[in-house]
Amino acid sequence: IFQVLKKYIGLCKPIRFDGNGYSQEWVEEAAKRGLTNITNVPTALEAYHSKSTIELFTKLGIFNERELEGRAEVEYEKFTKKVQIEARVLGDLAINHIIPTAVKYQTQLIENVKGLKEVFGDEYKSLAGNQIELIREISEHANFIKTKVEEMVEARKTVNVIEDGKEKAYAYDKSVRPYLEDIRYHIDKLELIIEDELWPLPKYRELLFNR
Repeated sequence: IFQVLKKYIGLCKPIRFDGNGYSQEWVEEAAKRGLTNITNVPTALEAYHSKSTIELFTKLGIFNERELEGRAEVEYEKFTKKVQIEARVLGDLAINHIIPTAVKYQTQLIENVKGLKEVFGDEYKSLAGNQIELIREISEHANFIKTKVEEMVEARKTVNVIEDGKEKAYAYDKSVRPYLEDIRYHIDKLELIIEDELWPLPKYRELLFNR
């Protein structure tokens, strides 16, 4: 058993990495080892069309070239559908849940500032500085989210007219998927600002530590 393990440990050494496979460290290490480091799905699916893949599967009698093309087409469509669904769900959560919650909390802060002004007069500016900054910050994040969701919807409309599955997958990856990260970043910022009782979704720490 030890001899077999020793053999395979040696064979897999070129692809073993004990660090963070999502880090820049791995990108640099993969380049040193001459390994591919594809970071998007449509490009990874190009492997179905490679000469070595076709030769391997046809030689072993698993798939012919036409069957490989068919499987690739299915995978392109699966990727497109997943991004499409994620974009729709994120848009719904952002517009119908996150932004209304942000506005509600912002309104509470505004009422607090008004109350301080009534009680303390001009002195309220120094007393309510933190609340005023939060009001401004919430507005910036909420406006960004709304704008980006609208842009994402328009991007989907443009991409959805593409009929070729492969081309459509690449278009979704380039034109739609980046919005997911951008919108999420600002929602995460609001999550840190808005009080727990108002936030409509489980927060990260609740998912990790609450039972």
